Amino acid sequence: MKRTIVKDIIQQLEFEIISGKKGVIREIKTSNIHLPGLELAGHVNPTKRNRVQLLGDSEMTYLAELDSATRLERFQHLCSENTPCICVSRDLTVPEELIAVSEQTGIPVLYSNLSTTKLFSKLATFLEGRLAPVTTIHGVLCDVYGIGVLLMGGSGIGKSETALELVKRGHRLIADDAVEIRQTQENQLIGNAPELIQNLLEIRGLGIINVMTLFGAGAVRNFKRISVVIKMELWDPEKQYERLGIDEEKMKIMDTDLPQITIPVRPGRNMAVICEVAAMNFRLKRMGYNAAVHFSNRLTDTIEDASEEI
Repeated sequence: MKRTIVKDIIQQLEFEIISGKKGVIREIKTSNIHLPGLELAGHVNPTKRNRVQLLGDSEMTYLAELDSATRLERFQHLCSENTPCICVSRDLTVPEELIAVSEQTGIPVLYSNLSTTKLFSKLATFLEGRLAPVTTIHGVLCDVYGIGVLLMGGSGIGKSETALELVKRGHRLIADDAVEIRQTQENQLIGNAPELIQNLLEIRGLGIINVMTLFGAGAVRNFKRISVVIKMELWDPEKQYERLGIDEEKMKIMDTDLPQITIPVRPGRNMAVICEVAAMNFRLKRMGYNAAVHFSNRLTDTIEDASEEI
């Protein structure tokens, strides 16, 4: 989770700072946004003061009906030491009482010409991405036919070489070696490359190459939702590998379970083609067709028909 301050949302959403400029370094600790209608009506709720406060048309219309002393009192309650900032939307006029309290407490008042609904949506999306839990794992992330495929396995197993072949076949690289993964509130996993190694791929014996420079901007992308994990391991003749694909393995990353496919690696196997087929087969399953289940049902029907004939 990245440390997020008020200055970050100012730069991202192009807010205008009305007052409290010294408070732009105040930290935002939650992605929740609060519309303080009840607080402005006199109902004090201290549990929501640590959220970004958003004043829209409804709140401003109500405030206009209050006298100056009451407005000042309500803003003093709203501007607590835990409040990161107050945002005003929709080209609304900022009350002088709010500016006065803002300068006194050092809480920034930000102004946007976006409507309340659009501003709420943009703020929530940005903060959820910034404040989402983050972990870094060893692997390679590629976009194969629109499916985020995370290649995992021991060092030297051939993950980067498989990614290079996938790029040559028209797919896209997101991250090599280290994949930063953030978990959204919907338990989706979004992967990207650390800034230091973005667009870079390490091939043993060749060194580090820049995929975007060699293959063009269409060969890379900045981030991708991870949908399936392909675990690459050396072929073990003593191990029984899945032959039908009915039993689905799972891998847990943070709080999210992802389908995992274990692929044994040995000379002569084209891992890039196998990854392509795995991605296409995953798409078919999401669309409701599972070839293994379909085959199992046909086999069961054939056995039952044979039994009836006997």
